[in-house]
Amino acid sequence: MNPNLHQVTLNIHPARQLLLLLVAAALLVLTGMGTYRLSEQAGVAALSTQAQHRLDLFAAAVDSIVNRYAHVPGTLHLNPKVAALLRHPEDPGLQGEVNRYLEQLNLHIDSIALMVLDARGQVLASSNWNRDDSFIGEDLSFRPYFQQALQGRPTRYYAIGTTRGDPGYYVSHPIMDGERVRGVAVIKIGLRPLEEAWLPPETPALIADSNGVVILASLPEWRLTALAPLSQATQEEIRSSRQYNQHPIGLFPVSLAQGLDTTQIVSFPGHGINNGGLRHSKEFVAQSRRLPDSGWRLTVFSDLQPVRGQAAGDATLAVMATAFMLLLLLFINQRRRALRQRLETQELLERANAELEEKVAARTTDLQATNARLQDEVQERKKAEETLRAAQDELVQAAKLAVLGQLATGITHDLTQPLGALRTLSDNAVEFMHRGELPTVEKNLGIIGKLVDRMGSIIEPLKSFARKAPPHPQVVDVGQALGHALFLLERKLRQGGVRVHNRCQAGLWRVWCEPVRLEQVLVNLIGNAIDAMAGQSTRELILEASPAASGRLAIRVQDTGPGLNPSHAERLFEPFFTTKPAGQGLGLGLAISRDIIHDFGGDLAARSRPEGGAEFCIELPLPPEEP
Repeated sequence: MNPNLHQVTLNIHPARQLLLLLVAAALLVLTGMGTYRLSEQAGVAALSTQAQHRLDLFAAAVDSIVNRYAHVPGTLHLNPKVAALLRHPEDPGLQGEVNRYLEQLNLHIDSIALMVLDARGQVLASSNWNRDDSFIGEDLSFRPYFQQALQGRPTRYYAIGTTRGDPGYYVSHPIMDGERVRGVAVIKIGLRPLEEAWLPPETPALIADSNGVVILASLPEWRLTALAPLSQATQEEIRSSRQYNQHPIGLFPVSLAQGLDTTQIVSFPGHGINNGGLRHSKEFVAQSRRLPDSGWRLTVFSDLQPVRGQAAGDATLAVMATAFMLLLLLFINQRRRALRQRLETQELLERANAELEEKVAARTTDLQATNARLQDEVQERKKAEETLRAAQDELVQAAKLAVLGQLATGITHDLTQPLGALRTLSDNAVEFMHRGELPTVEKNLGIIGKLVDRMGSIIEPLKSFARKAPPHPQVVDVGQALGHALFLLERKLRQGGVRVHNRCQAGLWRVWCEPVRLEQVLVNLIGNAIDAMAGQSTRELILEASPAASGRLAIRVQDTGPGLNPSHAERLFEPFFTTKPAGQGLGLGLAISRDIIHDFGGDLAARSRPEGGAEFCIELPLPPEEP
């Protein structure tokens, strides 16, 4: 001990010294008790706030589960089969239809069961009709939810099932026939997801129904216990309604206040709560909230042990701080030591200042070096970005050249048929000139002129691509387009011995696209069909059109060939993929045809026909004025 302090202590009168010690001890005790009380109050307030958040989350979860499908019973009467079954309960056909309807609806909403009861409380139809423990024929007239719904009041009710013994939340709704209640619709909603997700064992909580009986809880031993002793009338009502399926109702370990929204501190008997090795203390803050829709009471328990431990720690720190202040007051009287400490502190500060300046200088040097490196990296990234942009421009140019090559190859492929038709027409014109049939020659020359115009239109995509111009759709007669395509392929059809069934006459159907491009696609599909039927004993081509389910017009090209190979289905529309021998196809026809149809908002699909052969289906939008 410091000699000066010892000397000062000796100069104090013993009685005064004792008084100072008693005052200091009293001050320390008051400081500890006051700090403990304030810290405990602050901790309980914080604990209550956290519990309120938990209550909000639990209440939202309960409302989400029990109210999500509470409206379903009120909609069952919209199905006319339900009303018909209530009028004719003896009809097994109606009962089967309603059973299947309830089964499908129950699978969709994932509830426990859906039921339709007649006015006597007998289950006429149920979603579990095909199970061994089906509710069909069960008498539920003793259930309050049926009795109240029969009086015209929709009802919500918690109960344990008498058939399988599983708990659930029942929502009933009357089924009206004019002013008369013809039957009752009931849904049973399971609460297991709520118990598993929102009532974990580590955060004690419970839900009690309107009778004050715990129906869901974190701890299994809390379930089916009453928060307060049940009256004789309540016990009789529970017995008559078999609400808890004859399970005995025990008493909850502690007494809870019965107000709407309450907060209280409760003490559990024995060693508190112990669940699965998770040890809790005996005292908890219990906060309750009444759920308005279901009439249930939600209660959460917050452990007070951490709060009191924190309060004890705060009190200890406060006592230590007070003791430190008292000692500091004593040390202030020792001026020499205070002056020496001040000089030492000043020396330490000067030393720390020097060290700080050295650190600042070193950090400044590091920052300058880092800045220089960053500038170098910025320059390198700028160069990389310029290189990337140049590479992107080259890729764009390469892509354009590739598309031009594909389009040119496709046009070369599509010009083959018109050229063949020109050859046929020119040969016929020469023959008719030799015969002197000039009107026929004139007609053939006119057709040749139209084919030349059409070939010019086929070449137009190259110009359109150069101008980046979009397609220009118009109203196209499907029958006329099919007629032109068959005309171009007339020679090939005749040589292949193909019998054509054209079920789409001119003027019957119209679509919104370009006539030349549609004929280009039809020529390609019909030509592929002719090639596919080569070598078949039956060679028939079926052309038809009808409205599609998508609201568009479906144009179908069907053949009696060998059909589509399943291994080729995924690659059928890939560019340069073909099943024809080398030299007989480029593999671009279907790819280009699909792109053309897509340009006009349509689709091109292929499948194998059940009766044999293949079918290619073109779907194109109808003209705007023809919905």
